[in-house]
Amino acid sequence: MQVTETLKDGLKRAYTITVTAAELEAKVQEKLLEAQPEVEIKGFRKGKVPLAILKKQFGQRLMGDAMQDAIDGAMKDHFDKSGDRPAMQPDVKMVGGESWKEGQDVVVEMTYEALPPIPDVDASAIVLDRLSVKADEASVEEALKNLAATAQSFEDRGKNGKAKSGDQVVIDFKGSVDGVEFEGGAGEDYPLVLGSNSFIPGFEDQLVGVKTGDEVSVNVTFPEAYGAAHLAGKAAVFACTVKGVKKPVAAELDDELAKKYGAEDLAALKGQISERLEAEYKGAARAVLKRALLDQLDAQVKFDLPPALVDAEAAQIAHQLWHEEHPDVHDHNHGNMEPTEEHKKLAERRVRLGLVLAEVGRKAEVTVSDAEMTQAVLAQARQYPGQERQYFEFVQKNPQMQQQLRAPIFEDKVVDHIVAGAKVTEKEVSKDELQKFIEALDEM
Repeated sequence: MQVTETLKDGLKRAYTITVTAAELEAKVQEKLLEAQPEVEIKGFRKGKVPLAILKKQFGQRLMGDAMQDAIDGAMKDHFDKSGDRPAMQPDVKMVGGESWKEGQDVVVEMTYEALPPIPDVDASAIVLDRLSVKADEASVEEALKNLAATAQSFEDRGKNGKAKSGDQVVIDFKGSVDGVEFEGGAGEDYPLVLGSNSFIPGFEDQLVGVKTGDEVSVNVTFPEAYGAAHLAGKAAVFACTVKGVKKPVAAELDDELAKKYGAEDLAALKGQISERLEAEYKGAARAVLKRALLDQLDAQVKFDLPPALVDAEAAQIAHQLWHEEHPDVHDHNHGNMEPTEEHKKLAERRVRLGLVLAEVGRKAEVTVSDAEMTQAVLAQARQYPGQERQYFEFVQKNPQMQQQLRAPIFEDKVVDHIVAGAKVTEKEVSKDELQKFIEALDEM
């Protein structure tokens, strides 16, 4: 078996792998000997089938397996000896594949881009502020009022009371397209909160100002991406009868409200709210610290990047941003989005930081434990109530999904490892100051 270098240009590599006919034949013979004890063929006892007959019956399949094993072995041996780590799966092509015949040497061309040498990170040169925010009384009171608004009731405005945004109108309605009523377009005594955007765009706006007893024709157009294809993009009229107009009344801030949210009393509910707010602040502060760390790593560590990795990441960024700009498009059956220079610049940063964090984690022997993976799967499974078991089974059978869940855990642990060696100053700030830091992240 011979591996010959044919290209070494920057990070680009190309090699020719030659497996001689004799080596291939030896591999086939080896596989026949491995299989012989377990094979049963009519007319022969188990394990006593002659190799010549085995080869005649299974030789073609074993030849393919032997060929793949030989090439895989040569590639592994090459990477072990050279120390190269391919940035992406190597491209492997068999020379003269269709015209190859048994008894000939197998020649394969292997090309790839190698991962570059990645400089060590000097954690001691990184300077960070770890922000902290206390949940003040005003924030707790504001959160309490929001809870009270969520638990609000509605009080009748009276016969002549006009509906305002935020009010609840009780209506009977019948919808029609081109004068024909359609299935699912009717309802009785429906409580609709104006401004909730729970109906078709434009529907609720036309009920602002109505009074009990009014009959109103609401004219709307179904969105082009509406779930029911026969209604998508169609103009419709809803004949509505207003049976009641009610104004919102916030719940009282008392022990009864607290009990609705599982607390013993109002003081206990305030304590829970304070803990939740501080947990939210802590999460936001970590995002600020992590961004500052990544910015400093990006400036500190420079090296050549594998072009294929950058191009793939830029294409992914362009694809993702296109879907964010077109939220109504849910399928991916569209042409490739051409990455811009901005996309490529962002891709370079992501690839560089991804490689740096991976290398730091590798050298520090950072791992994701089974318990951490189980917690991640449990957290995701909660998004599919009643289907948790199916989700677990899906993850178990899907290595790509496992990697998607493992990657952010690994990254966070590597970040913690670097932060542990950095110069970190604890800094208490106000909620508004923290909000400004978060807004600055969104603008970058």
